[in-house]
Amino acid sequence: MGQGTPGGLNRQGLPGDRKGDGSNKKDKKFEPAAPPARVGRKQRKQKGSEAAARLPTVTPLSKCKLRLLKLERIKDYLLMEEEFVANQERLKPQEEKAEEDRSKVDDLRGSPMSVGNLEELIDENHAIVSSSVGPEYYVGILSFVDKDQLEPGCAILMHNKVLSVVGLLQDDVDPMVSVMKVEKAPLESYADIGGLDAQIQEIKEAVELPLTHPELYEDIGIKPPKGVILYGEPGTGKTLLAKAVANSTSATFLRVVGSELIQKYLGDGPKLVRELFRVADDLSPSIVFIDEIDAVGTKRYDAHSGGEREIQRTMLELLNQLDGFDSRGDVKVILATNRIESLDPALLRPGRIDRKIEFPLPDIKTRRRIFQIHTSRMTLADDVNLEEFVMTKDEFSGADIKAICTEAGLLALRERRMKVTHADFKKAKEKVMFKKKEGVPEGLYM
Repeated sequence: MGQGTPGGLNRQGLPGDRKGDGSNKKDKKFEPAAPPARVGRKQRKQKGSEAAARLPTVTPLSKCKLRLLKLERIKDYLLMEEEFVANQERLKPQEEKAEEDRSKVDDLRGSPMSVGNLEELIDENHAIVSSSVGPEYYVGILSFVDKDQLEPGCAILMHNKVLSVVGLLQDDVDPMVSVMKVEKAPLESYADIGGLDAQIQEIKEAVELPLTHPELYEDIGIKPPKGVILYGEPGTGKTLLAKAVANSTSATFLRVVGSELIQKYLGDGPKLVRELFRVADDLSPSIVFIDEIDAVGTKRYDAHSGGEREIQRTMLELLNQLDGFDSRGDVKVILATNRIESLDPALLRPGRIDRKIEFPLPDIKTRRRIFQIHTSRMTLADDVNLEEFVMTKDEFSGADIKAICTEAGLLALRERRMKVTHADFKKAKEKVMFKKKEGVPEGLYM
């Protein structure tokens, strides 16, 4: 026990030791504890091969991202350039062919081209074509022609030597048919027609009323007339009444002269008739007025020449269009002639021409009305007595009365007078009647 006492003494209990501890406390300042080196749960260190194979996570900097974006853009540009070069190599043969076709087009611009019809499409590059003056040909179609618009029957442009298809006529309407359309309505109206009240009433019922009020015919259970024919002596007002119809109606008015349907080449006349009624059907409601129908509608007989046979073929096509397999719809036909006895009976039968309107020579009441119409704007002298000419026994037509008034005015103008006298009318009547009877056999229009 005595040996352990020196080692087991408490050093704080010594007087010297207390004194020394107190001096150290005065010299030492307070220092805060250091912050911890890490935050969170302490991770265990991996040992073995896993620790050696694991790589630290590397976060790219902004410069690295910009460089990567630049390289991607360069890659996209190179891909586009590669595709462009591939397309150029693929399209080069087509461009050479287009350049060759373009040179052909330049050659064609200075040369005339033939107009023909496309009969049949064989494939994308070949077709069968025909013209009005020759047979059918198997030809090629140039690449610059729009093949989507090609269809059998359309009008095409052909090379003048090899007859290949070089173009397409967009407007397939015959130019002659487009000229037949009346763009500006005539100035003549029903008020300018003297007399003919019964004829005006009949043509209104047969032509105007079916176009304006078709429900009236449906209610009564009948089909409206397809067409009318105006016949009578020359100068009785047939064409004038047709002009009044064109003036009063809002329908499309197509006027044709019968001689226009007679064409030089075979098949052109029937084709023109078909085109005329096709345009009328497209522009319906419409009225087709054919004047001097006896030019193509004469009676059929044994023809001795190609021209006569072609006229008969044109009339047969007209018969088919008037009453054929296809319905005419809102297309009304007005025919006019002064020789109805020469027309073919098939043209005048009911079903084609349902109404026949006769235009006789004017009677006394009608003459008075016609004289009033034509002298309403003239400056007449006090001695003019129109009743003398109204009550005359000479047969006047409406055109004769108009000619008398015009001639009387010219006689007054020749003598520098501003008024027309009775003597002018007498001289004009004698002159007009002499010109009318000169060279005309007696009883031609009996």
